[in-house]
Amino acid sequence: MTEITLTPAFVALMKAKKLAQRTLLLIADDGGGKYSLQGGACTIGSRFTLIALDAPDPEYPVHLTNAAGLSLYSSEYDLLFLEQGLVLDFVDHQIRLKDNAHSFDDGLRIAEGKDVLAAFGKGLTVAGVSC
Repeated sequence: MTEITLTPAFVALMKAKKLAQRTLLLIADDGGGKYSLQGGACTIGSRFTLIALDAPDPEYPVHLTNAAGLSLYSSEYDLLFLEQGLVLDFVDHQIRLKDNAHSFDDGLRIAEGKDVLAAFGKGLTVAGVSC
């Protein structure tokens, strides 16, 4: 699966946040990946985050093709938790991720990749704890 539907509301949000021209990563935020600072075993495959980068990261080589032409990538690991029919939407002031089998947690975070890596180097997590 390498296709994703980005709703007009989601694309408008990315443009408003000046992220439409940047590289975005869709990651499973479970505490185990390069850009993951939250979660742990209790959240594997249920929390996701968008990471904004200035250039593609070779550790996330899977291009998620979309009609909007956004530069959106993931990894084989992160995609293990997702099914066909992947959609990113922006509804009620929250980014929502769903596929044909799941509706994941609402309110996906957007984080700057360089800030996440700096925090990771200091041993920080988003909520200050892990499960």
